[in-house]
Amino acid sequence: MNPLLAPFQYEFMIQALLVGALVGAVCAILSCFLVLKGWSLMGDAVSHAVLPGIVLAYLIGLPLAVGAFFSGLLCATATGFIKDHSRVKEDTAMGIVFTGLFAFGLVLFTKIETDVHLNHILFGSLLGISTEDMIQTAIVAGITLVVVLLWRKDLLLFCFDPGHARSIGLNTKRLYYILLSLLAATVVASLQAVGIILVIAMLITPGCTAYLLTDRFHHMLGIATGSAVLSCLSGVYISYFLNGSTAGCIVLFQSMLFVLAMIFAPKHGLLVQHFLKAEKSAS
Repeated sequence: MNPLLAPFQYEFMIQALLVGALVGAVCAILSCFLVLKGWSLMGDAVSHAVLPGIVLAYLIGLPLAVGAFFSGLLCATATGFIKDHSRVKEDTAMGIVFTGLFAFGLVLFTKIETDVHLNHILFGSLLGISTEDMIQTAIVAGITLVVVLLWRKDLLLFCFDPGHARSIGLNTKRLYYILLSLLAATVVASLQAVGIILVIAMLITPGCTAYLLTDRFHHMLGIATGSAVLSCLSGVYISYFLNGSTAGCIVLFQSMLFVLAMIFAPKHGLLVQHFLKAEKSAS
């Protein structure tokens, strides 16, 4: 057998490729809204804040995804509450809330004996994902995609110009919580793939890469999704030969695509900007 095709003879590699592509697509679509809204730190906050929900869900006997979802939603709503009822700005409130919840989760985890390995929660376990987790990830990802498609125009206007959205009669408060719920659900869907720590890269890098390459939102969605799926497939494939962290390889590949876009983007790339400055200086 051709050594380059060796990964495809293992069922766990095929499953990892499929789940990785699905998670990458969902994260990429939401990434475009987060980048446009300027909520990159919110993705970081929610991804860290799910840890106490996971531990508490295990104790109660609920699916871990349920606890993670409500814990992430608690972080987002608490951030909004602090911003609306104090002088603290939103980014500062995010830092306070998510660090507090993450620390609470770490304390719970160290005090309670569970069979849930902390490294799998923090860094993901895409190659060892179970059938039950695959189904759970597919359901959460599917629901997220459907909601985004149904509300994409309203969410786009809310992210781009909330004042105008409010003036034409859209319920911006409802859109705010829809976007937060989608963020929490996407984090839950991504936990098995890349874990709590690296999910932030999945939620930011594809949108940033696409943002450098186009000024049209529907093109941005396509580019972000394509780059994320390519990164997931390539990262899983490369990790087989490197015998390294699958999640790490995925994120590194995404980072490489971002660097290439930053340098060679046809309109906003560093090379183009350099040539434009050179032309202005010459004239």
